[in-house]
Amino acid sequence: MELRQLEYFIAVAEERNFTRAAERVHISQSGVSAQIRQLERELGAELFDRSARTVTLTVAGKAALEHARATLAAAGAIGQAVGEVTDLIQGRLTVGMVIGCTLTPLFDALASFHEAHPGVEISLLEDSSDRLIEGVRTGAIDLGLIGAGTATPDGLDALTIISERLIAAVPVGHPLAKLGRVALRDLVAYPIVCMPPGTGLRALFDQACAAQGLRPAIALQASAADAIAGLAARGLGVAILSHSMAENYRDRLTVRTIVDVETPVVLALIWKNTHNPSVRELLVHSRQAFTDFPEPRRARGDRRPPRPGLARARH
Repeated sequence: MELRQLEYFIAVAEERNFTRAAERVHISQSGVSAQIRQLERELGAELFDRSARTVTLTVAGKAALEHARATLAAAGAIGQAVGEVTDLIQGRLTVGMVIGCTLTPLFDALASFHEAHPGVEISLLEDSSDRLIEGVRTGAIDLGLIGAGTATPDGLDALTIISERLIAAVPVGHPLAKLGRVALRDLVAYPIVCMPPGTGLRALFDQACAAQGLRPAIALQASAADAIAGLAARGLGVAILSHSMAENYRDRLTVRTIVDVETPVVLALIWKNTHNPSVRELLVHSRQAFTDFPEPRRARGDRRPPRPGLARARH
């Protein structure tokens, strides 16, 4: 039994698909399948039910999964302990980033970390905030940049990058542009252009509407702020964004803070394994990179301008 077989086994169990698992561990699907078959022969039991389209764990597979995770964690801890003693940082670091986010300070942090520790292999992937949170919890992702509709996730450490109000953005001449104050009830008469489910911004918007019994018409969804703003600028709907997202589009759109959504949308780095020296070191570079992150200008009607936060919070 080899550690890589356990790694492939965990990947297939979590992805529930051999193809996605192979992409995750960066080898061919046939290679993953062969190693899993060999592991099953050594254990004398099938670990997966392959009869359906989605791969599921057998009873034996479920029994083996937590032990496999513990074994890999223990093996990693050995390397980390030696690394700490010898002051050597190496290995692999997986960073997750919410889809549609292009914060250059994160890229600066990765670049400075790579320059300081070229022996660490860095992987960067994009996904929804929900899947990134789950990835950090399971250990598949070491550090994640997520959007959260409320507080940062329970049981994880977090470094808040931005905490700001939701805004509505419309073209000049739109009826909402003539209002000094915009509330959720003002928006439901118009089609909405918003981010998809699984993002923090969408979660916050949906929760706020549900609290008032409102059912907005989500006409169009896009993962990138550029796309949302572009669709709204062409009159296809009211864009729901955060302040910093809307900054680049003030020449095309009129921005109004949604006055009855006071809960901020949060952009934060999250992590779980504080014993990993690579994670700790990347956090040092991240704090430095985000120190001079600019404060978004406030929208008209917002009496409490948001300020990007760099205070560490544990939730």
